[in-house]
Amino acid sequence: MISFLGTGLLGANFTRALLKKGEKVQVWNRTAARASLLEADGAKAFDRAADAVKGAARVHIAVSDDKAVDEVLRQAEEGLSRGVIIVDHTTTSAPGAAGRSAYWKEKGFIYMHAPVFMGPVNALEGTGTMMISGDQEVIRSLEPALSAMTGKLWNLGERPDKAAAIKLLGNLFHITLMGGITDLLTLAGSLDVPASELGALLDLLNPGAVARARLKKISSDTFDQPSWELAMSRKDARLMTEQSQATHNTLAVIPAVAAKMDRLIDQGYGHYDWTVLAKDPGA
Repeated sequence: MISFLGTGLLGANFTRALLKKGEKVQVWNRTAARASLLEADGAKAFDRAADAVKGAARVHIAVSDDKAVDEVLRQAEEGLSRGVIIVDHTTTSAPGAAGRSAYWKEKGFIYMHAPVFMGPVNALEGTGTMMISGDQEVIRSLEPALSAMTGKLWNLGERPDKAAAIKLLGNLFHITLMGGITDLLTLAGSLDVPASELGALLDLLNPGAVARARLKKISSDTFDQPSWELAMSRKDARLMTEQSQATHNTLAVIPAVAAKMDRLIDQGYGHYDWTVLAKDPGA
């Protein structure tokens, strides 16, 4: 029997997918009505987390943050069976994941952090990516069950906090990408360029290849061999800002980047490659 604690959009669809595969699932949610809705799909809902985990061989968690995970596990502890495996899909801090792994091991339970790059639809369909790291013997035992829940199970090695770290890095990419897209749309509007034409620009630029090329340049540590000088990229950032301001619009990302450009230029890096932005020249 499986227990699922946290039946928001992601947890609810994970539960439905497990039920469709014939698993018996007991559920609990801080807002009890959300858990009760899953009884129509065949789950058994409980008012107490400790009751929902009784008899479970595996306990899954999908809540909001470190504090919520710790609180839910505190409430569930009295019902946990010795040796049960706790699989936490919550996006948390890396220190939090490492700390919980050690804490629950001392108590005789196995805590594994397995965050996901998955939305509710992915959880229902078993697509997307689930990451996991930590004790490799435990991961091998979990692999068949977790692989059935996702399109790809990505084993990130022994570090118990590595999956949490990679998840945060991935989310940072998504957030900064969205900030860049927001600025792209803002500047396009200021220049009377229809948003429908931006797809062709992205096809030309090939963002994935550009990002890899920038990472390669940064790792080469050849900032003194510029292909685009920092001072020239700062000039373009000024043009973008001025154009947006002329139409009473505000860019989200460019001002912060421009501020760091100014600091580096003041330190004498104006003629270095613009990718020096990613490195602390004083380090």
